[in-house]
Amino acid sequence: MSESPWLQDRRAKVGLLLLSALTFATLLAPLVAGHDPLAQPDVVATRFVPPLAHDPLGAFHLLGTDRFGRDVWSRLVYGGRVSLATGFLATLLAVVIGVGVGLVAGVWRGRVGLVLMSLTDFALALPRVVLVLLMAALWEPSALLVVVVLALTGWMSVARLVYHEAVAAMALPFVASAEALGASRPRVAWRHVLPNSWTPVIVAAALGVGNAITLEAGLSFLGLGVQPPTPSWGAMIASGRDTLVNAPWVAIAPGVALVLVVVACTLIGDALRDDAALER
Repeated sequence: MSESPWLQDRRAKVGLLLLSALTFATLLAPLVAGHDPLAQPDVVATRFVPPLAHDPLGAFHLLGTDRFGRDVWSRLVYGGRVSLATGFLATLLAVVIGVGVGLVAGVWRGRVGLVLMSLTDFALALPRVVLVLLMAALWEPSALLVVVVLALTGWMSVARLVYHEAVAAMALPFVASAEALGASRPRVAWRHVLPNSWTPVIVAAALGVGNAITLEAGLSFLGLGVQPPTPSWGAMIASGRDTLVNAPWVAIAPGVALVLVVVACTLIGDALRDDAALER
């Protein structure tokens, strides 16, 4: 069986390798962590142990410890669960909302379509960061709130993409043929228009995951995301900002992980976009 043209792209291979490695490390956190991410055995004796060293109690720390003696590697892999899950779930919810709005607006183009796209354009005109901070500050911070906030502020671009694809698909002959054979408008939308709109949606989703993870890290950094002691990459970076001189590994480790995830998602999205452009 020949390899998919998309998988022949070196960017896709590197992106998938990076994202898969980070995802599997977080999924297998209980097996690869080696320490309890919340454990504080002896703060005075074990705080700020450098990477690849043993603490006075004899425990080995791959990436060192933080100010409370907690193992940075363990917190990194457990925190990756929160950051990656938040980014993927927020992007998935944003795609569902955006596809629904764009598909309805593109298939039912009358007053309904006008209202929906006007709402989309209005939401696009508002700064996303300001909306995220406002919504996160109105309710008690939590992982669920971060997912909802990121989804409600990130569906608009997907809606615009699906709307234009749906409008183009509705003008094609096979749609008119389906309607002439008695297919209802919902069936036309579900069976004929939506499948022809998936390519740009997948590209937007791949690029949106990295953006969502970055925003989640920013919210956690500001104290509006996942709350301590639950580890997340943004919260780890925030906790290490005051120790960049004497213990830089506390903030550098989650920062590098965050950069790798964003780079992986960008590489995958770019490869998908170029493959879609060639197919068209």
